[in-house]
Amino acid sequence: MEKLIITVGITGSRITRGQTPYIPITPEEIAQSGIEAWKAGASILHIHVRDPKTGLGAQDYSIFKEVVDRIRGETDAILCLTTSGIPGRNLQFDERLVPLSFNPELVSFDAGSINMRENVFLNPPEFLEMLARETLAKGIKPELEVFEVGMVETCNRFLEKGLLKPPLHFQFVLGVLGGMPATAKSLLHFSEILPQGSTWSVIGIGPGQLPMAMMALAMGGHVRVGLEDNIYYSKGVLAKN
Repeated sequence: MEKLIITVGITGSRITRGQTPYIPITPEEIAQSGIEAWKAGASILHIHVRDPKTGLGAQDYSIFKEVVDRIRGETDAILCLTTSGIPGRNLQFDERLVPLSFNPELVSFDAGSINMRENVFLNPPEFLEMLARETLAKGIKPELEVFEVGMVETCNRFLEKGLLKPPLHFQFVLGVLGGMPATAKSLLHFSEILPQGSTWSVIGIGPGQLPMAMMALAMGGHVRVGLEDNIYYSKGVLAKN
């Protein structure tokens, strides 16, 4: 039986202090939260960074560097740095590739565009091809984040073109407004259409987190938890980390 891989989404870029006082904002807070998650048993730390003055998502080299250096100084965690940019801002492609400068083991590869709440999360084919080529050149593994089943087919095409190397590793994102719901049928369907030899993990947003995690455990998949995806420990009780 394979060991369970636990990924933690430390902070994301959407949750605000108005929603929970426990969301890490500063580089020190983000790094410390990651270190605590690693000590608790997490293998992979999924990292966004924030502007410490505004609390909003950032794609700043110096902030990423401080967080990465702090975590690497105290853990041997696998780092998965985000390339998703900042909600509501269509960054230049090279800005989104900044995290590759730190040679993390993984970077997020959001395999298509999607309407997400009030914004359009843009991941056009030309950006995905640029990202795929950069990960190949640097020897970084893409974590293939898929929000609907058509994105799996996009990954299949990239695999056929040699832009992705097997085995592929998928992160199913279920329960996002605009994406597939966090249901048993969604998870089963995703798991059945992957290229042979692929591994997978699941994100359940909000109340979908625990049911999707339990299903993944039963199915032999892996799980992601963390305040990026769900700020509650139980109904009405905020999680502290």
